[in-house]
Amino acid sequence: MARIIGGIATSHTPTIGFAHDRRLQDDPAWAPIFQGYAPVKAWLAEKKPDVLFVVYNDHVTSFFFDQCPAFALGIDTHYGVADEGGGPRKIHSIDGHSKLACHIGYCLAAEEFDLSFFQGKNLDHGCFSPLSMLAEHEDGWPWPIVPLQVGVLQFPLPTARRCLKLGQALRRAIESYPEDLKVVVVGTGGLSHQVHGERSGFNNVSWDEQFLDLIESDPEQLAEMTHADYARLGGVEGAEIIMWLVMRGALTAKVKRVHRAYYLPSMTGIASLVLENETSKADADLLSSYRARVGHQLDGIDQIEGAHPFTLEASVKTYRLNKFLHDMVIPEHRTAFRADPEALFEKCGLSTEERRMVREFDWIGMVRYGAIFFGLEKLGAVTGYSNPEMYASMAGMDFEDFQRTRNVSIKYSVAGVEKK
Repeated sequence: MARIIGGIATSHTPTIGFAHDRRLQDDPAWAPIFQGYAPVKAWLAEKKPDVLFVVYNDHVTSFFFDQCPAFALGIDTHYGVADEGGGPRKIHSIDGHSKLACHIGYCLAAEEFDLSFFQGKNLDHGCFSPLSMLAEHEDGWPWPIVPLQVGVLQFPLPTARRCLKLGQALRRAIESYPEDLKVVVVGTGGLSHQVHGERSGFNNVSWDEQFLDLIESDPEQLAEMTHADYARLGGVEGAEIIMWLVMRGALTAKVKRVHRAYYLPSMTGIASLVLENETSKADADLLSSYRARVGHQLDGIDQIEGAHPFTLEASVKTYRLNKFLHDMVIPEHRTAFRADPEALFEKCGLSTEERRMVREFDWIGMVRYGAIFFGLEKLGAVTGYSNPEMYASMAGMDFEDFQRTRNVSIKYSVAGVEKK
């Protein structure tokens, strides 16, 4: 089974990526950043984890305020580098461990953490800035990641207590994963800084040092603090260090500190911290009971004939097809589909089988493959198929016979006013 071998806490200021990309390790002003991360890099090289679980926040790059989740778990197989305004950094994209991510998603949902899940989004400096310092990556990254994006920009935020509890649930989730994986949990953010308003440039070194002490020895005290407490002591943006509590909650109560460093070059306190779990062995019976509880909500659903629940695994498998169908809400996409569907298939990267199913309006085939119906009805709206015609096809019936099974014989769809 999987096990957490330790945790890393790190700032994620863009300063770190800036120093790395410009190779400033010998510059007196920048050298302490590299020196602070060297032991972290060495520890990871020694331990050789299979996966990094990275807790970060997006900086209004891939997420915006039209949808601002408190906790969004990445379940994708690959993550690109986000363009934050001047073009993406010239570093490799990184693989995601989708299977572990999906397992964690089910586990946290069973523990009543109502997560959002994301795919097809690039990661900004909140994730890639510290990762740059953790391993050589000129030829690619040595491990895949599972990213958890935490909404810490728009109040109300998740509480510090909620972050600690999520970390504790995360530990149970990872330890119940059946494959033998070594996992390191990385918490990012802070330390003290404020980047807006009249208080811009605020730092508090004494609070930073106290926080570093408490995250190691007394996370419960940190969990009791309010967002106003964090803002007063460390700046409003500095309140993002509540994300470190997710990492700390995933570790054992007592930990061994392997490394700690702190440097304040300009706007943000840059810290790195490595904590190792004390040796602990999960109880096999408890894990079995936990897995049963996680699977309880869907237990037996596979025995319902003709039911195809849209799961996280189905969402990952069919992401490109579902996005192709979803994008029928975009006028230009509809126009391109009507003009040359084959060219659009190629542009959207659909597989041979996916293209066949769309060409043939194989509604039941797409559902069995993993497509969600509410994408299919958008394709139907564009191509002139009513919802009842799709229902009849999926049920394996002639339309007229299907209509006779209804109380009222009607045709309808979600189509607008465009000519089909």
